[in-house]
Amino acid sequence: MRIVLAPDKYKGSISGMEFCDIVEPIIHKHVEAEVIRLPLADGGDGTIEVIDFYLSGETIKIQVNDPLFRPVEATYLFSDSSKVAFIEMAEASGLKLLKPEDQNCMNTSTYGTGELVLDALSKGAQHIILGIGGSATNDCGIGMATALGYQFFDEIDNQIKPIGRNLKEVKRIDASQVDKRLANVKIQIACDVKNPLYGLQGAAHIYGKQKGASPSEIDHLDNGLREFSTVLDDFFHLSTQEIEGAGAAGGMGAGTVAFLNGELISGIELIMQIANFKTNVKGADWILTGEGRLDEQTLSGKALSGVIKVAKKQNIKVASFCGSTALDPIEINEMGINYSSTIMEKANSLEDALKNTKLYLGQLTEDFISSL
Repeated sequence: MRIVLAPDKYKGSISGMEFCDIVEPIIHKHVEAEVIRLPLADGGDGTIEVIDFYLSGETIKIQVNDPLFRPVEATYLFSDSSKVAFIEMAEASGLKLLKPEDQNCMNTSTYGTGELVLDALSKGAQHIILGIGGSATNDCGIGMATALGYQFFDEIDNQIKPIGRNLKEVKRIDASQVDKRLANVKIQIACDVKNPLYGLQGAAHIYGKQKGASPSEIDHLDNGLREFSTVLDDFFHLSTQEIEGAGAAGGMGAGTVAFLNGELISGIELIMQIANFKTNVKGADWILTGEGRLDEQTLSGKALSGVIKVAKKQNIKVASFCGSTALDPIEINEMGINYSSTIMEKANSLEDALKNTKLYLGQLTEDFISSL
C-alpha cells in the first residue's frame, strides 16, 4: 500500500509537519505501507517551514529598511544547491513591524522587500519566490523597484520618495540603473487575492483601512493607483487593471508583474510545483490530507482543493482529517473526498479540540486504518 500525507496546517493548533509526525508512525504500526510526506501550504502562515522541507535552505538574516525606512532585521530562505530564494514581504514591509499608531499606508514603502530581493540576487538566486501577504503598504511596489535601481520622477523631474502618498505624482520612470541580474531570474509571486489595482474592489478601498488610512486618504491612494497605472502601462506595455490580483498587497501584484517580470500564481499551485506533487503521488492508494476547517471555501484555492484536483485526475482516494466541518457527508463526498472525520467529533468543546489536537488526530488515524 502507498499512502501520501499531504496536510496543510490547522491554524492556531498544529503545523502540516506535526500532522505528518503524528500520523506516519500510527500507519506503520498497523499496516505494511510506503508513506510519503508531502506537506502543503497555501502561501499564508507556515509556508516558509513547508518550503524549507523541500528546499533544505539556509535562513539568511540581513538588515533592511522597514515600511517607514527604519532599520530592521529580516530573514529569507535560500537554497544554494537549487539557487532558489523564498522571500516573505511581510518580513521587511509587513504590518506586523509597525505599532498601531505608526500604521498608515500613505507613508509606508516596500523598499525593504526590494533590498531582500537584491540580497538574494547577490547570493546567486536564479529563482525567487515572493510571498506578498501581510503588507503595510500601498505603493504599487515603487519602493521595492527603487531598491532595485528604478527611479521615479514628478512633472518637474524631481525624484520621488517611493511611498503610497506620492504615487499620483509619478510622471516618469527611469530604468537605466536597474540591476541587470533581474533579467535572468525566474520570479513567481504567491498571490491568492484577485482584486484589481484600483476602484471600489481595488487595493486602497479594500485594504487601506486596515493599514491605517482614513476615508479621504483611501480616496487619495486610489486616485494615485489609477493615475500611476497609466504611467506603468505606457512604460511596460501592460494593462495593469486587467491583471487578476494586481491590487494584492497594496498594488504589489501589479508592481511585481511590471518591475520584476513576475508571474502571479496561487499559493497552493506554487507549493505543489516545488513539491513535484503530481509526480510524487503517482501510484498512491490514498492521500491523507487535512486543515483547520472543511467548508464551502475549501475549493477556493485552499491546500485541500489542490489535493482533490490532483487525486481526481490520478484516480487516488482522498481521506480528510480536519479540525471541523460545515458540510454534510453528501457534500463532502461530492467534493471528491472518500473518507472524512474531524477533531470536533472526538472533542468535548473547541477548547478541548485545540488543546488536544494531537491526541485526537492520532485517534482519527487509528479509526481510518481500522476502516481499510
